[in-house]
Amino acid sequence: MKDILLKQQDFFNSNKTKETDFRIQQLKKFKRLLKENEGLLYKAIYEDFGKSEFETYISELSLLYHEINIFVKNIKKWSKRKKVSTNLGNFPSKSYIIPEPLGNTLVIGAWNYPYQLSLIPAISSLAAGNTVIVKPSELPVRTSEVMAKIINENFPKDYFRVVEGGIKETTELLEHKFDKIFFTGSVPVGKIIYQAAAKHLTPVTLELGGKNPTFVLSDCNIDITAKRIVWAKYLNAGQTCVAPDYVLVNKSIEKEFLVALKKEIEKYHKSNNNINDNYLRIINTNNYERLSKLIDDDKVFCGGKTNKENRFISPTVMQDVSFEDEIMKDEIFGPILPVIGFSNLDEVIKEVKGRPKPLACYIYSKSKKEINKLLKEISFGGGAINDSLMHLSNSKLPFGGVGFSGIGNYHGEAGFITFSHYKSILDKPFWFESALKYPPYTMRKLKILKYLME
Repeated sequence: MKDILLKQQDFFNSNKTKETDFRIQQLKKFKRLLKENEGLLYKAIYEDFGKSEFETYISELSLLYHEINIFVKNIKKWSKRKKVSTNLGNFPSKSYIIPEPLGNTLVIGAWNYPYQLSLIPAISSLAAGNTVIVKPSELPVRTSEVMAKIINENFPKDYFRVVEGGIKETTELLEHKFDKIFFTGSVPVGKIIYQAAAKHLTPVTLELGGKNPTFVLSDCNIDITAKRIVWAKYLNAGQTCVAPDYVLVNKSIEKEFLVALKKEIEKYHKSNNNINDNYLRIINTNNYERLSKLIDDDKVFCGGKTNKENRFISPTVMQDVSFEDEIMKDEIFGPILPVIGFSNLDEVIKEVKGRPKPLACYIYSKSKKEINKLLKEISFGGGAINDSLMHLSNSKLPFGGVGFSGIGNYHGEAGFITFSHYKSILDKPFWFESALKYPPYTMRKLKILKYLME
């Protein structure tokens, strides 16, 4: 690992990656390689999750292609120096900002969307002109292997490299100094990454998780609301960091809403104790057992079926849940949806605000007043009104958390900014120099300076 990093440092210092044409060429090459190896990518993720080709394309590969296209189109524009105005105190001069790559970067990916969450940050870093080491999650073994094969066999290790392994390898990587670390995963591991980076004063972007609330108000379209929530919650078997974690529904429509949820689930997810093209398995036995223990049979409204051999948990809805229940203590990260009825919106807002800031929040309502109230009073990373998850698909919306749900953001230009330093320059000619800032300091000079500066 030390050898790889030293070679990447040398390559970065050659200034090759600072050439925008080089970056564009490498991104186009990467897209071509992904396209040529789609069959391998689909096969690997199916072996890890049972994830269908359709779902892999819409939630993984299409997003990679989209990001590459955006960067190829905009790298030259985003890399240009930007002129800014200059204050009177610096007359005569000009001011500008120069985007420059940070250097050698480390991307630590997550297991739940192994291609998307490992490679979109890597693409952003390459686009900004950095070298990249990618450390995919070791849990989905086959996807880690196929990413390593595609990248390591086609790119020089002094530029773009995948390092496979588990905790030992990640710990070893973190002992070295990088110019940027990007991590996607849980809060506890995020704290470990942050502490390790602090020893080297390495800037870090943390994409973490949280209990994402979904507010369903009495004036919503119940059928459409149920349809969109069910799709977002049970995509990837609920193993999505921005999935609706729990629903807060006005009691006046709670029963009708629960029936609509069940109807929508039964339309697409047959409870046959197995995976299918619309549904996949839990990543490993540990997570399967953790999730199984969260299901309270007395509160199951629908679903609740499990199959340990297939690591299958059917799409489950729990009713009559309170904020004190076990399922409300931590992020669920699985196909179990607790529903909490409320009569007073201010009271549930207070409950949500008393917990760590979530990565996402979703609001289903037609009332601009209530929507704006929720947007103003609750802090969260990002979200949607009358939809769920889909804000991720708009690359013009920076994606990231706040507080315990993350630090920093990416996607589109936000990703370019995350992996860049913006160098500020004041450019002054020799033909004039004011005496104002030089001794002797007089009251007249002070008066003029106050006029210029204030």
